[in-house]
Amino acid sequence: MIRKAFWLSATSAFLALFTVGGHAEDRVVNVFNWSDYIDSSIIDDFTKKTGIKVVYDTFDSNEILETKLLAGGSGYDVVVPSGNFLARQIQAGVFQKLDKSKLPNISNMWDTVTERTAKYDPSNEYSVNYMWGTVGIGYNIKKVQAALGTDKIDSWDVFFNPDSLAKLKDCGVYVLDSPADIIPAALKYLNLDPNSTSPDDIAKAEETLLKVRPYIRKFHSSEYINALANGDICLAVGWSGDVFQARNRAVEAKQGVEIGYSVPKEGAQMWFDQMAIPADAPHVAEALEFINYMMTPEVIAKSSNYVLYANGNKTSQQFVDKALLDDPAVYPDAATLQKLYTVSPYDPKTQRVITRTWTKIVTGQ
Repeated sequence: MIRKAFWLSATSAFLALFTVGGHAEDRVVNVFNWSDYIDSSIIDDFTKKTGIKVVYDTFDSNEILETKLLAGGSGYDVVVPSGNFLARQIQAGVFQKLDKSKLPNISNMWDTVTERTAKYDPSNEYSVNYMWGTVGIGYNIKKVQAALGTDKIDSWDVFFNPDSLAKLKDCGVYVLDSPADIIPAALKYLNLDPNSTSPDDIAKAEETLLKVRPYIRKFHSSEYINALANGDICLAVGWSGDVFQARNRAVEAKQGVEIGYSVPKEGAQMWFDQMAIPADAPHVAEALEFINYMMTPEVIAKSSNYVLYANGNKTSQQFVDKALLDDPAVYPDAATLQKLYTVSPYDPKTQRVITRTWTKIVTGQ
């Protein structure tokens, strides 16, 4: 009887693994990440290795991701917010703490990065770094030379000075649709604290941006990649790796477009995109497997080599392309690191001011 009961129990458990149609029930992980931000072969390899299907969706602004997360029931298992958004989302109870016993590859992480991400996620309990980079200026070297008489940009003055930007209006200027990136840059240019929450300081940043608004063709957080690569625009304020993607696409196209990137001498923001698991994620075990897989040194290095961003995995650096690893605009040297600042999350009151300010800047009204 005991043996028969055991057999029946085992049979029931075995059958439970199958659907009515007789196929093994699929394991799945739903990922929501930034656009143009992973080598798709990584997803294929993960599925081959684990049997877990990846449903992969993309977004191009933190605001879009935050709206879904705060509404709840997004259905996503792994999401990738930027650090300053992550911090307030943690406070709002959006994420669950990571079971680090299921993340053995966490031992590969880089203390230089984890010390900085702890500003947003104390003790890094809720997130793991995916990529990090800077907010700077991408530009078409030949078109800038023709318009400004120089083939090298090293200052925010080219963007925030109306006299300079006016000369670039006809060849096209795109800007990130991201107030958390652009307003701190304006404050830094004005020699103010980029973390300032003072309404007076924010008003000064608004005034500065409104002066150059007539010369900005578009606010968008991904379209500038192809626009730069194709020679459709001559300047973009964007994320470092996106500009490098544009540069590589331009080289591949062989149309004579040369792209440069500048970390302005006044300073630039250092940002972090963090992998996290929503509190209501439907597939937590699979989410942990996915994050752990992404922290495999060879895997995250492959992603860096594709998206051209630095990652927070120290052990991976031996697998990162040497040209990328040796580029101070990607992996900053000590001198460049000293010029980089991080931006703290806004409190709700300041966020409302920032949102109103940004709407006014984008609409030009």
